[in-house]
Amino acid sequence: MNSAIPRRRTHQVAIGSLRLGSDSPIVVQAMTNTDTGDAQATARQVESLAVTGAELVRITVNSHDAAAQVANIRELLDRRNVSVPLVGDFHFNGHRLLAAYPECAEALGKYRINPGNVGKGAKRDEQFCSMIEVACRYDKPVRIGVNWGSLDPDLLARMMDANAALTQPLAADAVMREALVVSALENTQRAIEVGLPADHIVLSAKVSQVQDLIAVYRTLAARCDFPLHLGLTEAGMGIKGIVASSTALAVLLQEGIGDTLRISLTPEPNGDRNREVLVAQQILQTMGLRAFTPSVIACPGCGRTTSSLFQELAQQIEDFLRIQTPAWRNLYPGVEQMQVAVMGCVVNGPGESRLADIGISLPGAGEHPSAPVYMNGERVMTLKGSSIAQDFTQLLEAYVAARYGGLESERLRLSKMLTKESGLSPTKSDTDSL
Repeated sequence: MNSAIPRRRTHQVAIGSLRLGSDSPIVVQAMTNTDTGDAQATARQVESLAVTGAELVRITVNSHDAAAQVANIRELLDRRNVSVPLVGDFHFNGHRLLAAYPECAEALGKYRINPGNVGKGAKRDEQFCSMIEVACRYDKPVRIGVNWGSLDPDLLARMMDANAALTQPLAADAVMREALVVSALENTQRAIEVGLPADHIVLSAKVSQVQDLIAVYRTLAARCDFPLHLGLTEAGMGIKGIVASSTALAVLLQEGIGDTLRISLTPEPNGDRNREVLVAQQILQTMGLRAFTPSVIACPGCGRTTSSLFQELAQQIEDFLRIQTPAWRNLYPGVEQMQVAVMGCVVNGPGESRLADIGISLPGAGEHPSAPVYMNGERVMTLKGSSIAQDFTQLLEAYVAARYGGLESERLRLSKMLTKESGLSPTKSDTDSL
């Protein structure tokens, strides 16, 4: 998918086969919420996230049990042909765990270090540097991730004191935002002094309020050329979390800021962790930055659409596409950019269906019970009866195979389906256009 949004120029960072930064695709990240010490459960969740579309998965490494299992988790994933890189999330005791478990340090694709949580006073610099030295030893990239809730207290106190001495001091929240940026950049410079190459560094500065996040990342982007990981921390549950994250990230992405992102949703009890991946994909796809799965265009419904048929079919097609896309990507290059229209009445139905790659305009209230089908802008047939949903799904599957498979046999199969179902004889130009 081509985007008219110019990307911010950055160093490029390699994480396994992934590339972050500049014109590389913006990467979708997720995080497990299993006990990392349970290797089987964590590997299953990583696999599920990866199948859904996560391209980087962060795991908590907070204990000896967790660190001891990281290499096992990597091995379990490799056996299942799940190649997604693992990011180790380190905080208070990361320096000890990385030193004690070299197999963990080796198995991870990237480390995430929060400089506000690696120690206090003189130990903070020593322990931060020891983790950077491990990253250098194993040639691992590092995300230096500062966070509003765990900002280095010494740095913040120093900056607050300096601000108080000004003739016109800034508001406290402005100082906090500046402290986040300074923390990220100062620790980045320290990592480079220790020996970590600039092209091994990703930065993040997460906060939980939309306007603060936008302000912090605009400032950070203007002061460095490192790839940036986006995310609204503690975004919340359900609709609130989705809207807050989408609002903040859309503004930054529109300005070309952001090279990888995670949607930090609080799941409902026993909720689906994969939801954060789907939301991240939808943000990128809706903005035209990436394409992950064919999109369904469907009307919201009104008084003309008293039947639930179009709603049921739209949901059925959404589910069908989501299930089929992982297999289709390998068989039919470009299928993820396909648009399917499922419209509910004659007002916008025919027009929207013509503009999609394939579309159907269902009968609204009081309309004649027939549903014209359009392919590549042309009306090709009309479906009637109680099997409209099943018939359209079969046509959609045949259309994908014919258009994106590029095989003459598939085109002939679709042509026969159209002739059989409608009594119409598609012209040669109809099938040649697929």
